[in-house]
Amino acid sequence: MKKSAFITNFMGFYNLLWAAALPFLRHHPRLAHSFDPRMDAGAYLVPADIWIQAASAGEALLAVRLVQRLSPKKPVRILVTTTTDQGMDILGDELKKNPPDSQITLSLGWFPFDCPAVTATAVKKVGPKVMVLLETELWPALLHCLRQHQTRILVVNGRMSAKSSRHYRMTKPLWTRISPHHILAVSDMDANRFQQVFDPARVTVMPNMKFETLTSRTPETPSSVLTDIFSCPLPVSVFASIRRQEERQALKMIHSLFDQHPKQVIALFPRHMHRVESWKRRLRKTGIPVFLRSRLSAPPEGPGIILWDLFGEMRQVFHSAYAVFMGGSLKPLGGQNFLEPLLQGAPVVTGPFWDDFLWVGHQVFDSGLAQRTPDWRFAARAMGTILTHPQDPDHRRQNTQRYVQARSGGMDMACRAILAALSDHG
Repeated sequence: MKKSAFITNFMGFYNLLWAAALPFLRHHPRLAHSFDPRMDAGAYLVPADIWIQAASAGEALLAVRLVQRLSPKKPVRILVTTTTDQGMDILGDELKKNPPDSQITLSLGWFPFDCPAVTATAVKKVGPKVMVLLETELWPALLHCLRQHQTRILVVNGRMSAKSSRHYRMTKPLWTRISPHHILAVSDMDANRFQQVFDPARVTVMPNMKFETLTSRTPETPSSVLTDIFSCPLPVSVFASIRRQEERQALKMIHSLFDQHPKQVIALFPRHMHRVESWKRRLRKTGIPVFLRSRLSAPPEGPGIILWDLFGEMRQVFHSAYAVFMGGSLKPLGGQNFLEPLLQGAPVVTGPFWDDFLWVGHQVFDSGLAQRTPDWRFAARAMGTILTHPQDPDHRRQNTQRYVQARSGGMDMACRAILAALSDHG
């Protein structure tokens, strides 16, 4: 089948899928308030030379740092879009605090639904010379419309998991026809996966920009309430971002850790707040005293578990941790960002799974900054050893900062690629 017929047939089928989904999306509680701007892109978006799409919170922070780092030699209009409330809040707050270069005229907007008719209107209205897609933001209608518009398409800080790679390869004939022009991947493995799907694309490797977002953050200072809570003389172990699928194993770790060190406080952070009630039921059966964070304003009365039922304080608690276990790693769930506690000087233990953070590099374990363990038993023993032999947080903090700084440079590489694409477009 000819390329044009293949794409036309696919877009017709794709449009039918969106037509069936849109009535449900209109009434979705998380999408209702942004539905109109995402459907009527022609009325809400503005023309721009560079269009950057940042899906959610993590990508939004990357977009902020990228826009702040860009230094064009002549005036440039930049549009940054996102798909979530949290992403929009980060874009607005961060760019207001630190505006971009004076040569940049910046606009923010909601990313349009990838319904072909909507996307075609959006691309026509914005008229971008360069499209920057952060990480793995690959939408068929968008790529097709951008190609028709002769926009240069860049994927920056590109990541592709083994699972995603399998799915993309199953529909490779589509992606080959609407391929980005240049993909900057964060590792050789990611680059190889992208190349297997997007034959026409130029694929290169770049340092992950997340290294630079970590070093640019203001260090977390615990609130006065948290300072009071952790003023007790007992060591503090943190179980961070524990996922539902690994709760049983995490509970076994907690039992083992209390057997090794009965005089300690464990701060337990479920990955999602709706799991707090389930944890309450589990912990009542342990015989270990349990305290809800929302009811604490002073140190707990002796050893026990603080179950975190408030959102947004975990990074501050890392500051007080003697040892941290990072969740999402006892089951194949991708892991969680263990550089956060390391940068605050806290020793970190993970389980065997960390696929989403392979970009950090195996050297983080080889150097002893963090410990990767094969299962919950070894993880509990590693935590116990750390509590028996407390470590110097300043030394670990400095070594982690050196590790991160040595792997920086992704922002500058991305900026050069974007400005080169803009120059090539003319």
